[in-house]
Amino acid sequence: MQKTEVRIVAGSLRGRKLTVVVHEGLRPTPQMVREALFSILGNAVPDRPFYDVFAGTGVVGLEAVSRGAASARLIERDAKLAADMQKAADRFGVADRVQVLRTDGYRWAERWVPTPGQPVNVFLSPPFPDLTGAKLTDFFTLAGTLWAKMPDESVLVLQVEDGFPVAEVPDPTAWDVRKYGRNVLMFRVKEPPAAEPQSEPHPG
Repeated sequence: MQKTEVRIVAGSLRGRKLTVVVHEGLRPTPQMVREALFSILGNAVPDRPFYDVFAGTGVVGLEAVSRGAASARLIERDAKLAADMQKAADRFGVADRVQVLRTDGYRWAERWVPTPGQPVNVFLSPPFPDLTGAKLTDFFTLAGTLWAKMPDESVLVLQVEDGFPVAEVPDPTAWDVRKYGRNVLMFRVKEPPAAEPQSEPHPG
């Protein structure tokens, strides 16, 4: 294990740093990947709620708030990580817009009830073991559960590893896949249903 610093890249908290202990179970999203994430989300970030599931250090959710997100929910089951995220939100003066939820991401997804009609951004960056073997099915179920609940115009983002079976994700062609070294970002926008075509009036 080793200590390192992760820095918020842009926005009102630009340059603020989090000191984190990196180990096998914790992988802070690299700065290059975070920059790409928020560049691609662009105008979908300001004034929307942001959900950082498997938040770890919380840097992605804090970055969202820095860039104007209406709020950030940081979902993390590890008690120490959750406490550290709360301390960072307090220290940065954004505790009014950041809610740390110490719970398992899978259980949270089952209980989550979003506000109807309010688009959200949901970011999933699970631990490595969740992306392989039997856990992979649970992860796909999690993504599907969230997708079904998300209001129209919401964005679901997965951060996975090189070698992740992209073709096995439900509706694989619906995802925009971007690769950054060993990291892969997958984006999917929930488009509103197409309007029913209007029937031509019959002459009287």
